[in-house]
Amino acid sequence: MAGKKSPWGNGGGSGSGSGGSSDAPSGESGGSDGGGPRNPWLPGGGGSDGKRKSASIEDIFKNRGPEGPRRKGGGPGGPNFRLPERPGGKSWGPLLIGAAVALWVLVSSAHQIAPREEAVVTWFGGKYSTTLDSGLKFTLPWPIQVVEKENVSGIRSVTIPEKLILTGDQNLVDLSYLIRWNIKDLKQYQFQLADPSETVQEAAETAMRASVAEKTLDTVLSGEGRADIEQNVRQRMQDILDGYRSGIAVQGIEINKTDPPQQVIEAFNDVLAAQQDAERDINQARRYAQQLLARAEGDAAAFNQIYGEYRLAPEVTRRRLYYETMESVLSKTDKTIIGAEGVTPYLPLPEVQRRAREAQQRAQQAGEQ
Repeated sequence: MAGKKSPWGNGGGSGSGSGGSSDAPSGESGGSDGGGPRNPWLPGGGGSDGKRKSASIEDIFKNRGPEGPRRKGGGPGGPNFRLPERPGGKSWGPLLIGAAVALWVLVSSAHQIAPREEAVVTWFGGKYSTTLDSGLKFTLPWPIQVVEKENVSGIRSVTIPEKLILTGDQNLVDLSYLIRWNIKDLKQYQFQLADPSETVQEAAETAMRASVAEKTLDTVLSGEGRADIEQNVRQRMQDILDGYRSGIAVQGIEINKTDPPQQVIEAFNDVLAAQQDAERDINQARRYAQQLLARAEGDAAAFNQIYGEYRLAPEVTRRRLYYETMESVLSKTDKTIIGAEGVTPYLPLPEVQRRAREAQQRAQQAGEQ
């Protein structure tokens, strides 16, 4: 096929003569190996020794990016975003980074603490550093110093539900109560207790059982010793919490309910009713005794007064006493009056009075009809 160029390139050492063309695929010309067929799937060029290099997977993908083959020189289709420059030709990047760091330092270093709050400062959230009171305070930026705020003046409450507690006379009482407390030392509160609320409950139960064990059942149920129990529980709780170095101040104890156990509550109600009846009868007896005593004292005073008059005029006083006594006796009995001769010797005054009352009653009934 003279006059046509082979698609596989020229032969290795032949010229352009009639026998110079070859249908066999040839390699790159000028090789020391005398030439050979060129592989169209391999990249062109050779090594420093003039031999070809085989392609590797790194050669295929090293010039490719997520958007296709990379272009040299930032061609029209490649990424070409740049920050605007300052008048002196310098970049704004360092200034932006410095401003962000300054803002972060300012925000994480200034702390506004409310009037009822305090704050604990720790190194990297671990070792204690100091305690801050209310107001605007400054610390090292986070995370070098970590600030934790806490409301120390607010009163917190814990309600202990009904529990059976043994009294001093070996009886059981179902008792519930309320505990009010607050924080008096924030450092101890933060670092000495794992669960402050649970600690308060356990200390309260211990103190309440010890205080109720000193009272009888009647005292606890009637409420006579309730104030003493509340005061004793508060003092015992404070001693326990201070021994733990808890930083907690007990503000008060309030007993909500004191009842006998549910299984015997009806019997206890009967006993309480009987006690109330006994107290009522005792009060009535005392009131009657006071009345008798007052009457006796009055009679004694009257007798002393009459005796003084009797010493001054014995005959007159004796006659007056006789008349007064007979008047008192005869006013309560039926009387029969006997007159002189020629007069009816019997006058039934009670019967006359009775008939007069009956006639008066009949007249009133007739008027009502």
